[in-house]
Formats: sequence, structure tokens, C-alpha cells
Amino acid sequence: MSEHLLLAPLLESYFRRRLTKQRNATPATVASYRDALRMLILFAAARLRKKPAALALEELDRDLVLAFLDELEEKRNNSVTTRNARLAAIRSFFHHVAAADPASFGVAQRVLTIPIKRTHIEVTYHLTKAEVDALIAVPDPKTPRGRRDRAFLLFLARTGARVSEATGVNANDLQLERPHPQVMLRGKGRRDRVVPIAKDLARALTSLLSERGIAHHEPRPIFVGARNERLTRFGATHIVRRAATEAVPTRPALADKPISPHIFRHSLAMKLLQSGVDLLTIQAWLGHAQVATTHRYAAADVEMMRNGLEKAGVTGDHGVRFRPNDSVLQLLNSI
Repeated sequence: MSEHLLLAPLLESYFRRRLTKQRNATPATVASYRDALRMLILFAAARLRKKPAALALEELDRDLVLAFLDELEEKRNNSVTTRNARLAAIRSFFHHVAAADPASFGVAQRVLTIPIKRTHIEVTYHLTKAEVDALIAVPDPKTPRGRRDRAFLLFLARTGARVSEATGVNANDLQLERPHPQVMLRGKGRRDRVVPIAKDLARALTSLLSERGIAHHEPRPIFVGARNERLTRFGATHIVRRAATEAVPTRPALADKPISPHIFRHSLAMKLLQSGVDLLTIQAWLGHAQVATTHRYAAADVEMMRNGLEKAGVTGDHGVRFRPNDSVLQLLNSI
């Protein structure tokens, strides 16, 4: 078997040249694509009973990739969205293979014909103002952990930041001394944005920085874990779910909602929309690349739809139903 079909050189050139230098991919994208390809290679090695280093590119054919995607859904219980994200990484790699190794073009082309799977658009859950307030009120302000947790929950609720954006904020990203405080959020795809900071959040952040002895100009993380290292996604999720568990007795509806850091983002978007903020402003605030992504909040707001019916004068009263007198039409109507 010719050397150009071995995986190692193609993987190295893909990550070092295509993703890093040519595409200027973010570290998060590189890590996500690396994990997807690692999972595929481990799956192929187990299926073919070979060591990963002994795999040849031609063995990662269309059938094997389809079997890998099926395993993600059937055995790992991954969602269709996760399956599609893994496929996107695999397709990106095989685009590189097709360009870098003409002899492998046929193998790459067959993998690239695997389609993205259509996903079911689920209901966008959000929290009411009372539920958000109940979650923020849970942490104990008398303890360092409680003060950190409250500040973190406030940050999610008031900025609508993604969990990676919230955990990635440093002290020098904050501008708390301005008449109108604001924060720089470093979003997906290197799309940075500045969003305003509410007064209660500004007070909580100022207090947290003072307690930890961090100056505003320092590039140090604001939210840290028990070992004084930057808070992880897992740690952030744990803070939110712990608060939700303790808030359920006062707000039982929380038990029926999918609680995660991202639900604060949905909740802020719905609050802005219901307050009359236009979709383009909400798009800029949340850092959506396309306004179509923001539009789903308008589609999810049943109360606004109900108000629209009332304004349109649609009462729901039905007139006399049409009854066909033609025998053929009567037959069709009865089916």
C-alpha cells in the first residue's frame, strides 16, 4: 500500500496547515474536529481489529463512516445535531484529502456524498423572570463559593453569554468604571462583541474582583473553580443545575424544564423580544451570525402570537361550514 494513503501525514497537514493556518480556526473548533476524528479512528480500529497507526485512508470509506454515525445515535445516544457536527468535521477532513492527495479523490468524494441529517426543531424553553430570580437567589452570599455562583448566574442571565463566553471572560474584558459598564465577549468563529452590563451584575463583579485581589486590567479569569483555575463547562453546568435543584421547592415548574447554562441565553432573548427590542438588535446582542437563528425566539413566543390574534380581531367564531351537495364531493369529504 502506498505511503500517501496513510492517515498520519494527512491528519498532520490537515490540522497544522488547513485548519490552523489556512482557515484560522479557533482553538475550540480545532478541539471539536480533533475529537470527532479521534472517535472515528478509534471506531475504525476496533471494527477492523487494527491499531490506529496501521489504518489506511481507503479503509475509512463511506460505509464505515455511515456505520460510525449510526453508532453515535444508536449506542452513544447522541442527538442528530451532534451527529451532524461530527459529520461536518469528517467532511472537512475529506475535503482536505481530496485537495492534498489526488490519488485519494475517489475515497474522499464518496464520503463527501453523505448528507447532513435533517433535525427535529424542538421547542425553545426559557425561564420566567420569577424563575431566573429564584435561581440567582439560591447561592449563599456568606460564602466565597456562594458569591462566585451568584455572580456567575447573574452574568449568564444579564448578558445572554454562551457558557464558553462566560467562562472565558477575563478581568481586562470588563469595563466597570464607565458610566455605562460593558463587557467584551469572545464569541464563536472569532466574532467578538460588546454587550452592556446591568447594575446588579456590575456590583457583583466589582465585589468578586475585589475579593480575589484582581485589578481590572489583568488578563486573569473572573470565574474560577476550587483549584483557582478557570471554570470549566462542566463546572458551569454544575453551578446552574445545583441552583435549579434547590429552587424547585419554590418554583416547581423548573423541574419540567431542561436546565443548563444555555437556558439563560434563551430567557434573555425572549425577555428582550417581549420588551419590544427588534430582532437585529437581539441578533447583535447574542452574536448570531444570521438573523434566522434569532427569529426562532419570535416563533417560540406563543403569548405574542396570542396578542396578535386579538389585535387582528380573530375571535375564533366559526361560520356555517360548507356542505357539498354534489355526490362526488360528498364522497371525498367523507374520506
